[in-house]
Amino acid sequence: MAAPMSGVGKPSVTSFQKKTRSKLISIPGTRPSVQNGQLLVSTGVTSLDYLLGGGLAVGTVLLIEEDRYDSYSRMILKYFLAEGVVCRQELFVAAAQDNPDDILQELPAPILDDVAIHKPAEQPRLSSEPQESLDAMKIAWRYQNLPKVQTALASSCRFGHYYDVSKTMEPEIRQAAKFHRFYVPEHPTQSSPTHSTMLESYSALLKSLQEVIHREGFDLAAPMSNSRNILRIGLHSLGSALWGDDLCCHDNPQNGHSLTTFLYGLRALLRSSLSVAVVTVPSHLIQDRALMGSITRLCDNAIALESFKGSERETNPLYKDYHGLLHVRQIPHLNCLASQLPDHKDLAFKLKRKQFTIERLHLPPDLSETVSRVSRGELSGAATVASACGSVSSGNKHLDF
Repeated sequence: MAAPMSGVGKPSVTSFQKKTRSKLISIPGTRPSVQNGQLLVSTGVTSLDYLLGGGLAVGTVLLIEEDRYDSYSRMILKYFLAEGVVCRQELFVAAAQDNPDDILQELPAPILDDVAIHKPAEQPRLSSEPQESLDAMKIAWRYQNLPKVQTALASSCRFGHYYDVSKTMEPEIRQAAKFHRFYVPEHPTQSSPTHSTMLESYSALLKSLQEVIHREGFDLAAPMSNSRNILRIGLHSLGSALWGDDLCCHDNPQNGHSLTTFLYGLRALLRSSLSVAVVTVPSHLIQDRALMGSITRLCDNAIALESFKGSERETNPLYKDYHGLLHVRQIPHLNCLASQLPDHKDLAFKLKRKQFTIERLHLPPDLSETVSRVSRGELSGAATVASACGSVSSGNKHLDF
């Protein structure tokens, strides 16, 4: 006979606890990375997000080496700021040449109905056989069975918005965003009696960033709340002479460590805050390539824009569909041993009527050049036969027997 059980009606006490996931604070315009769990924001350019591994990680710096006329690098910066306005994130814009208010007024208009999604347009055919025969006649027979190259860079899941560069953002949308500005002419430099490794303009900029981050609650040391947000920082043309820097003026600049010291402080500030920065630098004007390499290594992401404007490639028919080349200099290693590199190194960008896109550089086979080589070979062989036979013929015609 079994012994009577004591405490039959009492609940059993156990040390087992159900494991639950920690609740993440939902910040508008962000998503966690599927690779390393890092919080990401969109740059505003979908193809650039794809190159960076899904987006720009919060707490990192993206370096953009400007093209010669600062046309496309400035456009990417405006895309980055426009994405922050649409996602209701706060902005911080610093510039020396143009007033930050003018940069804000040039932001592209968002496309809310997603017209800009790249989808292959299928047109109805009246008769399929004639169209297929025409397509077969356009290319050589040896290229018919090759797979088509996918030039567009896009991920399976959408992140970010699309923008129309032919229109500017409406003032109602632009004024709804909280905006902080730093204009160099409004902060006159003062000669400091003590020796400093950083210029006065960079020191004032770093101090202004610290004040905004601590005052607006972007510091991670601040108490957590349900209304956390992201600060997008756009710094235009650092290292130029308008900032008081002489990197672009001399082979051996006196302020050679000013920009690198500033980037050290900026990266340390971003690591401990909910902020992300895009910095443009006129690298084509910096003569010291070793110093430019140090600037690149101090940033997390680095890309370079090489525009065809004013070069021989602008009139080259092989590059007629593109406006420049894009080089990926550096990809960060965040919470992982190896970063995901782009699957294609030959990249090009082009500005359509409404959009700025980055694509895989795909050059079609130059059939005319191949044919001309074969023709020249045949002509030279024919000329040899003609000289052996003792007949006189022109170099541009085959022999007639």
